[in-house]
Amino acid sequence: MVVGVAGCGSSDAASDNAGSSAQETVGESTEAADEAETEEVGQYTVLTDESGNPYDLGGMEIIIADWFSSGEEEEASSAYDEAHQEYLDWIQETYNFTIKQQAVTSWGDSPEDYVNYATTGGDENYVFTLYQGSALTSAIQSGLMYDLSTLDCLDFSESKWDSVVKDTMSKGDSVYAMRAMDHEPTAGIYFNKRLLEEAGIDPESIYELQRNNEWTWDKFEELCKQVQKDTDNDGVIDLYAMTNFSCTLYPAAVYSNGGQFIGKDENGFYNDLESDATMEALNWALDMIDKYEMVYPEDAAWDYTYTAFANGEAVFTCAESYKAGDWADMEDDFGFVCFPMGPRMDHYVNYAQDNVFVIPSCYDAEKAWKIAFAFNLYNEPVPGFEDHEGWKDNYYKSFRDTESVDETLAIMVDSGVPMYDKLVNGIDMGPDLFWGISKDNTPAQKAESIRNTWQSYIDTANGK
Repeated sequence: MVVGVAGCGSSDAASDNAGSSAQETVGESTEAADEAETEEVGQYTVLTDESGNPYDLGGMEIIIADWFSSGEEEEASSAYDEAHQEYLDWIQETYNFTIKQQAVTSWGDSPEDYVNYATTGGDENYVFTLYQGSALTSAIQSGLMYDLSTLDCLDFSESKWDSVVKDTMSKGDSVYAMRAMDHEPTAGIYFNKRLLEEAGIDPESIYELQRNNEWTWDKFEELCKQVQKDTDNDGVIDLYAMTNFSCTLYPAAVYSNGGQFIGKDENGFYNDLESDATMEALNWALDMIDKYEMVYPEDAAWDYTYTAFANGEAVFTCAESYKAGDWADMEDDFGFVCFPMGPRMDHYVNYAQDNVFVIPSCYDAEKAWKIAFAFNLYNEPVPGFEDHEGWKDNYYKSFRDTESVDETLAIMVDSGVPMYDKLVNGIDMGPDLFWGISKDNTPAQKAESIRNTWQSYIDTANGK
């Protein structure tokens, strides 16, 4: 990670950013914001201070730090791109700052790099991108995240902010992370169109089921029965219905039935693994695996499920939306629908594990306010393109049909549900649950065996 380490505050200062001294520091900015006026300049709205002048961020160079951005401005390829760049140029000139997304770390190093920076401090002006997990939770518990609810330039009631992120990243009235972009669709069902047609099934019929809100567990199993074949009648299955990665299939099934592994209410986190909805989903998924899951070669790699689908060795696979890009060279065309609804649901959902954006608590209140002010503007809808669905552009390049994007993904971006298990340190869903479930070690048995261990993790997360 290429960052400076010039001090911007000790760890003690970092832990009290919401304390009295910080509140005094931010007082002038807060009062100014309360008295702020606006004026119209063309299609843009100018935010002005108590003196009637546009806010001046003093030439701040703000970096939205991640592990994947080049930091270079991309060439505009559409009217929206041009309007977006014009808007970004305008806010930077009007309020005297610069802002860009830039990689400063790697995916694997990002949690540790953030903790080191937030503890030691630096002169940079960062908004950090972090992925959800135990490291993020530990950073919040250690006081390393700035409480965004204290920054009056951020209004989390606005529709641009992801409500699931606000829910998962809040504790009491405090908000520690934000996201002002669409939820990234996760797990659904991919299907091989050629294999369906050879089995006498019109691939379009699956989209029709989804449109009519009839795409259910039962319908999915009907198709699996129809496509799985022993073509030469030797008692050995020659074409399997499914090939899956269990760590994707199990949670997709659980949430599709209204279940969850960990819940959250006014008292904090609680164990919901043994709820009826969750147990029903795990048992159903286990039964589907037993009946329709492809048997892999003995020397198969851990991720052979993806190779098998690409090779046309199975008709269906449960995988996340980003996998479409990995199958660019797949010979057969494929489609993509939401994970089917369980019997307890009347709509489609997909689990959410989106990246979030945070401000280090080592920053003083004035600096944090200015960075948040800029980040808020950076994420405003582009005037004249408020309804633009820019998130679709890259997906069109990955998927083979428009239905996958215009219908399936359009549902998924608006139907994300939180995964609270990612916020409880100690819980590791693979070894704790998914990898150990079998006919000989049922979901109920596995849940009982980890009940006390999980409760200890939950108690710690709840501060008991």
